Amino acid sequence: MSPAFWEDRGGPPVVAFGGNALLPDSGDPAVAERNAVAFAHAVLRLMPDDTGIVLVHGNGPQVGNALLRNEAGAEEVHPSPLDVLVADTQGSIGYLLGRSLRNAFAAERRAIEVVTVVTQVVVDAEHPSMSAPSKPVGPFYPPSVGMALEYERGWKMVDVPNKGMRRIVPSPPPEEIVEIGAVRVLAQPGQIVITGGGGGIPVTRRDGALVGVEAVIDKDRTGSLVARLVDARGFVIFTEVGHVSSHFGTPDEEALLDLTAAEAQALLDGGEFPPGSMGPKIESCISYAKATGRTGVITSVDALEGALAGSDGTRIRP
Repeated sequence: MSPAFWEDRGGPPVVAFGGNALLPDSGDPAVAERNAVAFAHAVLRLMPDDTGIVLVHGNGPQVGNALLRNEAGAEEVHPSPLDVLVADTQGSIGYLLGRSLRNAFAAERRAIEVVTVVTQVVVDAEHPSMSAPSKPVGPFYPPSVGMALEYERGWKMVDVPNKGMRRIVPSPPPEEIVEIGAVRVLAQPGQIVITGGGGGIPVTRRDGALVGVEAVIDKDRTGSLVARLVDARGFVIFTEVGHVSSHFGTPDEEALLDLTAAEAQALLDGGEFPPGSMGPKIESCISYAKATGRTGVITSVDALEGALAGSDGTRIRP
């Protein structure tokens, strides 16, 4: 594999990608299937020969659909809490990815094993973000229904003009990957480990025991933490664009293909990358680069060949 992506030292590389990369807003399962196949072939290009590879995925559309099902069946069955729904999506996405990966590698006559680890991620219950919910989840409700849910269930709701009211939940940073020991053991040559799905099942420690939390964790931050904990020889975030740009969406837009961690941090601090989109990806690559002395990459599945050749993708290096 190109040394611009993986170094020849360190543990298994880590690849993070969003739930939108698999399931677009339409929610069409056929589209999800095609996207999973395309992603599987990208992993095929990135799989090292001498170690395994670790995948971390998002679940935004999928957990949103699960919340819709929660509400639709609320009169028949008790709604599941958010941590359980994240666990549900880890299983369903892991199945879809695992099947696509096995098929893609079999077509190339390459033998692999794929395992999905249902992953708990510890957060600090006292973190400031826990008392300041900011992450929208689930459907939009008419104002009367939204206010009733706010009163009856203690939810925090936000009014979105022309759309209705929507629930917002905390999004604290990940602090610990409970199953990281299993991930290290499993990520051997020829093995693909899917972990930290949806950013991980949010849990906290209470009197020495793990308990679920009504929150969501950013999958890029979890991916970066996994990469640091397994001493990954490389860290890639797949997103919807081939590379990061400054002044995105304006006439002054400029591609940023190579940045030091310090340069990326200065742009982040200057408000160049919004917290709801590119910001966490930049932050996650900076954390990885500083902790490991290796390069983090942001690109898209479609731009992978160009990124491997050095003509596309954004590298954030120490």
